[in-house]
Amino acid sequence: MNKKNSAKFLLLAITISALAAFSVSPKIDTEIDMSNYSTKGLELDYTVSIPDSTTLAFANIKQKTFSPKLGKSFLGFKEALGFKESQNNYFTVNSLGYLGKYQFGRSTLALIGINNTTEFLNTPELQEKAFIALTSRNKWVLRNDIKRFVGKRINGITITESGILAAAHLAGPGGVKKYLRSYGATGFSDAYGTSIGSYMKRFSGYDTSVIKPNKKAKVKLQA
Repeated sequence: MNKKNSAKFLLLAITISALAAFSVSPKIDTEIDMSNYSTKGLELDYTVSIPDSTTLAFANIKQKTFSPKLGKSFLGFKEALGFKESQNNYFTVNSLGYLGKYQFGRSTLALIGINNTTEFLNTPELQEKAFIALTSRNKWVLRNDIKRFVGKRINGITITESGILAAAHLAGPGGVKKYLRSYGATGFSDAYGTSIGSYMKRFSGYDTSVIKPNKKAKVKLQA
């Protein structure tokens, strides 16, 4: 058999093999029966209920939710600070006993008119009011330092009002005064090693103009 006939025979054998394989392959059904996916009889119009106070009592469950991208607005400032403090978990208590989303100490809560820590821990609205009240107090205490130091650089960090207020939440307004007036020579770090400088840098440039200085700011509890 010459080479030309051998090539023809080989091509014929391959063709026969392919046809045989195709004839035994399972048939693919390209048509989908949509009746199997009907929503008939299903209740699709529903609402999600809000957890009651009993559900919210699970205070130590971490809620690892990330705050939305709110830019440099005051809401962005508040949510970013809450996330840094507790991952925005209203119901947590840390190892040192600090409470809630913004990690308040009990003495600080008493200062702004809150003595029932259980109620505080289980009431997000109360925690938000507490944050506004404390920030207003801190802004009043630091009002002169804000005028004096905003725009200056200390330890390579440009000082802003929001950075000062965030640092006051961490270290108290007295600690921030010492830091600013010593031009960074007198520092502070909390029990976890977080410093005033790191808060001033991290929370720099937010718009906190909505907060008005108030020496006697307290949370007004509803009757």
